[in-house]
Amino acid sequence: MSMNNKQRWMGGVVLLGGGVLLAALLLKGNEEIKQVEVQPPASTSPKAQTKPKQATEGQMVQLQPLAVDVETEKRLLEEQRRSREKAVAEQEARAAEFLAMQQQAEADAARKAAAEYAAINARRTAAQESSDNIPPELVGEAKAKNQQTNTANKPTDTSKIDADKKAAEAKRQAEADKKAAEAKRQAETDKKATEAKRQAEADKKAAEAKRQAEADRKAAEAKRQAEADRKSTEAKRQAEADKKTAEAKRQAEADKKAAEAKRKAEADKKAEAEKARELLENGDKKWMVQVALAANQANADAVVSKLRAKGYKVTTSQTSKGIRIMVGPAKDRDTADAARKKITSDSSLNMKSAWVIDWVPLDQR
Repeated sequence: MSMNNKQRWMGGVVLLGGGVLLAALLLKGNEEIKQVEVQPPASTSPKAQTKPKQATEGQMVQLQPLAVDVETEKRLLEEQRRSREKAVAEQEARAAEFLAMQQQAEADAARKAAAEYAAINARRTAAQESSDNIPPELVGEAKAKNQQTNTANKPTDTSKIDADKKAAEAKRQAEADKKAAEAKRQAETDKKATEAKRQAEADKKAAEAKRQAEADRKAAEAKRQAEADRKSTEAKRQAEADKKTAEAKRQAEADKKAAEAKRKAEADKKAEAEKARELLENGDKKWMVQVALAANQANADAVVSKLRAKGYKVTTSQTSKGIRIMVGPAKDRDTADAARKKITSDSSLNMKSAWVIDWVPLDQR
């Protein structure tokens, strides 16, 4: 086997091995991702015990919840999501590394093949140039030899073509897996963005509803306060009106009582005067003790009150000079004079100028 054929064969083997290794790694990574995604959620039962699992090769350690509250469950789910994303990123990094290795092998094989083709073409050109001096039988022998060589090289070329096809298929599969993972990440991102937007809208509506409820509450409170103020003002006005009415009623009652008392006093005074006149006109006792001559009715009433408090019978008579105040009548002059002395000697009455008169009514004089 010539050197060129050995190089082609080695390049085909390298490409085939790289393609098979890349395909195996991609399939293994997809299985790991599917195992992580279909991993059942940990039990949230209070009686469930959290036992760590032994991690094996090609498997990820699954985090078990340590509490049953919602926040802990969310934290554990978030850690699982980050673990899945990390595993996907590592798988993509390995796929990219093997893809780079495959591309490097393909480039090396292509360079070697180009060098070989250039050498073959150079030899063919040299042989063609020197064929002019070669006998015909040698030319036929060389053609037969070249034909045998080409026939021997065909399986290697077929293997190279198959390896190229497999490498291209593996590359396409890697690109498709990468695009699928990217699409999945994009869908997850869009889902989270939509969920965040929906949550923001819900929070906004809740805040708006809360503000509206607060505004309604304040409006209702203000309305109740205004109603209470109106009722308080109305009650105050009514109380003022009732107070004024009661005051007016009390004043009217007081005025009525004063007028009644005044009328009664006048009636009593008139009756007393009538009684005194009756005694003086129709009786036979005409001796009186004049104790004072008052300038007005008030002074006369004061003197009359003091004398009546002492038990004296008092009679008043209106004159042109004032109101005459007299005690009596007495049966005779001596009795009247004794009454006069008693009155003048009483220091509490302070009436030193009393005298006895023979009193006759004006209409009988």
